[in-house]
Amino acid sequence: MNVLLLTLAYPENEEGRNIYTDLMQEFHSRGDNVYVVCQRERRCNKPTEFKEENGITILRVKTGNITKTNIIEKVISTLFIDRIFINAIKKNLMQIKFDLLLYSTPPITFESVVKYIKRHNRCKTYLLLKDIFPQNAVDIGLMKKGSLIWRYFSAKEKKLYAISDHIGCMSDAGVKYLLKHNPEINPQKVGVCPNSIKPVPSKDGDSKDPSVWKKYGIPQDVVVFLYGGNLGTPQGIEFLLEVFNYVKNRKDIFFLIVGSGTEYDRIERFLKKDSYPNIKLIQFLPRIEYDRFLENSDVGLIFLDRRFTIPNFPSRLTSYMEYALPIIAATDVITDIKDVIQESQCGLWIESGNLKEFIKAVDSLAANPILRRQQGLNGRRYLEKYYTVARAYEIITAHFK
Repeated sequence: MNVLLLTLAYPENEEGRNIYTDLMQEFHSRGDNVYVVCQRERRCNKPTEFKEENGITILRVKTGNITKTNIIEKVISTLFIDRIFINAIKKNLMQIKFDLLLYSTPPITFESVVKYIKRHNRCKTYLLLKDIFPQNAVDIGLMKKGSLIWRYFSAKEKKLYAISDHIGCMSDAGVKYLLKHNPEINPQKVGVCPNSIKPVPSKDGDSKDPSVWKKYGIPQDVVVFLYGGNLGTPQGIEFLLEVFNYVKNRKDIFFLIVGSGTEYDRIERFLKKDSYPNIKLIQFLPRIEYDRFLENSDVGLIFLDRRFTIPNFPSRLTSYMEYALPIIAATDVITDIKDVIQESQCGLWIESGNLKEFIKAVDSLAANPILRRQQGLNGRRYLEKYYTVARAYEIITAHFK
């Protein structure tokens, strides 16, 4: 089977792996011919490139900046990405007959590309719905409902759902939300296809390496709370800064924040205004180095803005579970990540903004290494049961066998 994936999130070799690289490697290992079309943002200062990486043929298309940029540039680049992708596909992939087209949101504007490829190949299409846009932008005040730009993206959203043969949502809440707000969609074509990875082998016992923290000036005798990922408006950064102010004089815990995004500079300025000896902000790490952080940290953190009315499901959950880290998630009440945490018993959930309960959760895990170990192992077992790419492969291909 010839499989094509369209996505914005396919890292270059040196940046490592994510849910899409793992999924495509699973298709490749099952004997499929795998192709990927992804963006190479202008900030990379590299041209469009067509080559093979790890047995997968990848077309990296030069586009404007879409991720980790301001809302104006993001919108403009998103508006033009479909025609840029179509032109690149015409130039490089027209000789391939595709059987299955996979694509993820963001962006919602892939509709034109999907329509073009589907018409040319008469292939089946499967949407990996990772982002409900434009409603998520409305929720956090980045777009006004009813505005001209909102109407444009809403129309694109409806068309994308209509042209998709199947839609895989990240969770049960995603399925329910999609069908409730889009009653024209046939429920038979919507199901759950969660964020999935190929887990690294689990390690027994204490595998911590003291040299990792020594390199970054982090004390050896503290409980390390790690946040890794996007640092933007969706994460509700205001609450994170509240947490920083409350814990800054503690000597038993350390907050390690690794990521980038539109709010990174704000966090950096905040930390420079006062003394925060137990908080460290790092903008970029190669994936192999970040994985060492995961191996050596004690607790994984998840933050989402409390205003969301759509069911987000952050992919960093699987990273924490992979390395058997217990989790503290401070989110809105809509996401069912809280239900997963409760069902798997892999950590603690708090509504974003509730500082008292968040600190209570921090204290609970900081003081109890046995509880941390047990919750971390619970998460790893849950990951192996529900969130592997082998299972995602079966979910997707079951529709086409």
